[in-house]
Amino acid sequence: MNRLIRSGIPASDAARRVLRIEIVPSAPPAEQEQGQRQEQGQERGLEPGWTAPEGIPSLTADRSPGVPTAAMLARAAMTLDSVAVHEWIGAAMARHGVPWTWERLVIPVFETICRRQSESGANVEVEHLFSDRLMAALIGLTVRPDRPAGSRPVLLACAENELHSLPIYALAAALTGEHRVETRVLGARTPYPALADAMRRLGPSVVFVWSQLPETGDPAPLASLPVLRPPSLVVAGGVGWRDGLPASVTRVTSFQDALDRIVPAALA
Repeated sequence: MNRLIRSGIPASDAARRVLRIEIVPSAPPAEQEQGQRQEQGQERGLEPGWTAPEGIPSLTADRSPGVPTAAMLARAAMTLDSVAVHEWIGAAMARHGVPWTWERLVIPVFETICRRQSESGANVEVEHLFSDRLMAALIGLTVRPDRPAGSRPVLLACAENELHSLPIYALAAALTGEHRVETRVLGARTPYPALADAMRRLGPSVVFVWSQLPETGDPAPLASLPVLRPPSLVVAGGVGWRDGLPASVTRVTSFQDALDRIVPAALA
């Protein structure tokens, strides 16, 4: 029971598990409603930055062996149990895929961390540990497929000075692992001249640019990206983009929307 508690499981649930009684996750309290948590997360600029889909339980997930609820995963992060966080994220991705894990586990956990930071001003170390273990799990899924689908890769980068890069790694992991699309990730704070050079070298089918904060969401530089032959679809993701995106740029605000726009273009 002590070992279960240390992994982030509540004492009452640990006792039931030891006694081999089925654990029934409790419903989230009213003050933890998804809309409030998402609003707080955007204000503080924490990951993940996607718009959370409606109708998804925030603190409950699959009760299959090895797949935690969001509440369990959040408690493991709060106790700085990096092993449990890494193993549980990996188990969820292996069983349900990256989008499911992102929407039903990652978003609620980041919102919980954000709420704790808003209340106490602490728990930065929790955010860093959870981000690190999530990044490690995602990078492990972005290995080039043996037989990539499509003839050109998808290029993913953060807007210039944008530090929040987890969403582009999550998108790359989903494209690679679940759609066999080859990807190239340039990471955080990609200068637009460097992005333009990478486009000319790779000739990507899609260029995905992420902005999470309004300070990084200036749409003007997107208009100066090179026009290639054959053309690249330019997609702007994240809530940071301001109005005035070029007409040639497609904007997406959710994980699934991004996949729906990118995958057909990558396979064409």
